[in-house]
Amino acid sequence: MRVAVRRALLSVSDKDGLAPFAKRLVDAGVELVSSGGTAAALREAALPVTDVAEVTGAPEILGGRVKTLHPAVHGGILADPARPDHADDLDRHGIEPFQLVVSNLYPFERTVAGGDVDPAEAIEQIDIGGPALTRAAAKNHTAVGVVTDPSQYDAVAAAVEAGGLDDELRLELAREAFFRTASYDAAIVGWLERTEGRRMVLPLVRHSVLRYGENPHQPAAAFVAEGGWWTDATQVQGKALSFNNLVDAEAAWRLAADLPAPGAVVVKHTNACGAAVAGSVGQAFAAAWDGDPLAAFGGVVSVNAPLDAATASAIAERFVEVVVAPGAADDALEILGGKDSLRVLVAPFPAADDLDLRRVEGGLLAQQRDVLGDGPDGWELRAGPEPDAALLRELWFAWVVAAHAKSNAIVVARDLAAVGVGAGDQSRVGAAERALAKAGARAQGAVAASDAFFPFRDGLDALADAGVRAVVEPGGSRRDDEVVAAAEERGVTLMFSGRRHFRH
Repeated sequence: MRVAVRRALLSVSDKDGLAPFAKRLVDAGVELVSSGGTAAALREAALPVTDVAEVTGAPEILGGRVKTLHPAVHGGILADPARPDHADDLDRHGIEPFQLVVSNLYPFERTVAGGDVDPAEAIEQIDIGGPALTRAAAKNHTAVGVVTDPSQYDAVAAAVEAGGLDDELRLELAREAFFRTASYDAAIVGWLERTEGRRMVLPLVRHSVLRYGENPHQPAAAFVAEGGWWTDATQVQGKALSFNNLVDAEAAWRLAADLPAPGAVVVKHTNACGAAVAGSVGQAFAAAWDGDPLAAFGGVVSVNAPLDAATASAIAERFVEVVVAPGAADDALEILGGKDSLRVLVAPFPAADDLDLRRVEGGLLAQQRDVLGDGPDGWELRAGPEPDAALLRELWFAWVVAAHAKSNAIVVARDLAAVGVGAGDQSRVGAAERALAKAGARAQGAVAASDAFFPFRDGLDALADAGVRAVVEPGGSRRDDEVVAAAEERGVTLMFSGRRHFRH
């Protein structure tokens, strides 16, 4: 069923595209009713418009806070033409129905986005009449269409010109409208709770249906909030992403973002099997892949500098599932285009100050995202020779990679490349042994990082036995003195960072 539009109410904060859209409505024979700045904009465009005050018989009051909150307006929106009692009420009170409501809301989200905002200004930007109009029209979508964003203008105008709004369009507009008011209220709750943090509302929209979930028999989709790196990423080639692809891409991209550029990371099952910083992206990728070539097979690659042709050629020679980069040269994309199944994402760097959320049965766990800081300036030397700037740089690199590995984690690094990653082990010494097994002879003269303290000296002894010359760990164990003594005995430089980086 099509609803022919004879009368429309327009009340918008964002005037972008308003005049051309309204002209198409007028040309299709639609009467326009509006108020305040919207009515002024329509008159400036030489379009006929009836003021809301003429409809209600009441002026705008309280500086515009009250103008459309009136039975003559909401009765015209909420009346169901299929109900005789509604028709009788309209006739009795002289109310004309609306078939279209156009309402976008005060820019509350933009007002508070910077964080430093006058509370009075923020409160003034909390829209009341707009959400009321929007929700009323969305509730009565069997008889009324509701437009909440200028991006909808063309489709709605075309439908009006074609004879009216069909059921499918009105239903989709209502869905968008209720999500818009829910998102708007979520932003208000978030701002009001900025100091208390007792309540959280998360408006998420389905970005895409994924190829499958953790396993092929599990359907999956990606739901996103505005402003995340994945929301703004562009998949420039390759087949659909799976659940695991996205989880690994997130892990790889966050680690790459924390490394100096040019850097490269290879991730498998959310843990780095290789990471490196070098003089070029290509050199960094080669060193990262060499960290553990066996584990890197079928992994996710991220680089923190634009992808060039040489690096693309090296990637194309290997089996890689996903590549994430901040940009890519045309010739690099042309080279990777020969790999039909390879997904390539161009993405902004992820935010470091957003919430880290994890689903548990019946709710969410929320924490501030773990932030590494700027470098080793605050570290404390507890044993062994004083490290020079080059050695501190090596330790910092290992520390960053360890902070992004699943706990318990030990990372062995050499020449700004991870040569052994022991991740997800149930014991600290087990993580050290796993990292050393990966590193082999490359552990001689290398450095190591531990994401949390050594509970016993056995982990440090294992590293020293393999030839590791410097170690960084948080400290804080009741047996720190034993670990420090072990480092002194073995001539190993031992730094305490004072902060752990568990990743469960």
